[in-house]
Amino acid sequence: MALILREMSTRYGRSAGGFIWAILEPLGVILILALAFGVLLRAPSLGTSFILFYASGYLPFNLYQTVSLFVSRAINFSRPLLFYPSVTWVDALLARFILNTLTGFMVAYVLLGGLILVVDTRIVLNVGPIVWSLMLTSLLGLGVGTLNCALIGLFQTWDVIWSIISRPLFLASGIFFIYDDMPRFVQEFIWYNPLIHVVGILRTGLYPMYNADYASSAYVVGFSLITLALGLLLLHRHHKDILNET
Repeated sequence: MALILREMSTRYGRSAGGFIWAILEPLGVILILALAFGVLLRAPSLGTSFILFYASGYLPFNLYQTVSLFVSRAINFSRPLLFYPSVTWVDALLARFILNTLTGFMVAYVLLGGLILVVDTRIVLNVGPIVWSLMLTSLLGLGVGTLNCALIGLFQTWDVIWSIISRPLFLASGIFFIYDDMPRFVQEFIWYNPLIHVVGILRTGLYPMYNADYASSAYVVGFSLITLALGLLLLHRHHKDILNET
């Protein structure tokens, strides 16, 4: 709890608006996407609202990005405190994971709820798939973030390498399209991206007629647990070496 409060004061307490910026930033991206593609296209792939469609894709992607990024840098952020016997590297990971997950759920609740009220009051909302999608996304962010935390600690250049490798995810995670509209050979490739699954699951909660048969919760859970296990194993064996790095 102390680490969570420290994270909150450091991240949100030093800027005007605090948590408001956590809402305004994704809202700004969603608005830009909706305006840009609204000019180019007649209608989104699902429904009639561009802003709701892109929100359904960007919000889980943003949650994953935020959780994985901040978890991956948890040890570097809390390094001075980790030399105290009562504070462990597990505490640092959990503090950042809990705070950013709760913040992400809050942002999704506020933005999706607000957009539904403003844009389309006739929508038939199914909360279950939406919550399940965000839970899967948080687990995925924890798994990838934990593994990256270990790799960044062991190989400092991995931070730059991963940022380059992961950039195409913004285009390949279903934010701008639905999986079903892609050519067969593209589907076979992007299916292995876990984010395409969580986005599809979330959209089934917003669009009752949409059936994301391709989306596999088991695949996302398996991918997340494997990366989490690898990250925890590396941190367990090498956390002292990582902390002693200058």
